[in-house]
Amino acid sequence: MMKVNSRGFTLIESLVVLSAFLILASISIFQVKPQHDLIEKKTFISQLQADLFYGQQYAISHQRDVTVYFMMDQHYYYLFDKTDSNTVMVVERHYSKSISLVPGSLSYTFKFLSDGNVNKFGTLLIDIGEKRFRLTILIGKGRFYVSEE
Repeated sequence: MMKVNSRGFTLIESLVVLSAFLILASISIFQVKPQHDLIEKKTFISQLQADLFYGQQYAISHQRDVTVYFMMDQHYYYLFDKTDSNTVMVVERHYSKSISLVPGSLSYTFKFLSDGNVNKFGTLLIDIGEKRFRLTILIGKGRFYVSEE
């Protein structure tokens, strides 16, 4: 009499499970892309605000001017403290090519002075996909905020 081995899976069963897994995986990939864009937006705005706050605090605590410079063509911004003998990079940050910065009444560079104030005030427009945000630097005490238009 012949023994039947039933401890494994047949080829058909394995193919059915594999095809079901591939279908579910491909559906989830299409749903992840919009989430990635949303997270990229929120991350850039919050990271920019955090970097600007850090640059302002660095200027106050070290009693040095900190220059903020946006390089739009390279999708890059940095904050630095320039002394007579050397330059200290306070923050260097690259951002996505899907984000574009447009000068409003504020140019691509400004400084946090040693007392926390800014040498220029105005707005810088930030386009992320379909949405536009406005970085506003207020006159007076160096306050700033980002708002959605």
